[in-house]
Amino acid sequence: VQLQASGGGLVQTGGSLRLSCAIAGPNFSKYAMGWFRQSPGKEREFVAHVAWGGQTIYADSVRGRFTASRNNAGNTAYLQMDSLKPEDTAVYYCAASDYYSGTSAAGYDYWGQGTLVTVSS
Repeated sequence: VQLQASGGGLVQTGGSLRLSCAIAGPNFSKYAMGWFRQSPGKEREFVAHVAWGGQTIYADSVRGRFTASRNNAGNTAYLQMDSLKPEDTAVYYCAASDYYSGTSAAGYDYWGQGTLVTVSS
């Protein structure tokens, strides 16, 4: 299973970006999808999760600003990021698991390469 994340870039405070994570492989609908981020000098942290059936979980820091979704027919998961803040600057990773549905990075078996999001003040 290969994951390809895209959509990062440079945006001003208050702006929006949409990240995409495409899975190359069969049966995308069986994977729970997670989004994580890592800033320089910090540990990787949970951002959002969308389960097999579309249920979502968000970190407190992004709830109300970020929206995780998935298109099973298109083998793609999305992270819509609105009202971006400088503290959202990080490399964002998507991850997938066919047995785990939660917020711990250790539960995910498959990871994308990361896409950089930079929010300028």
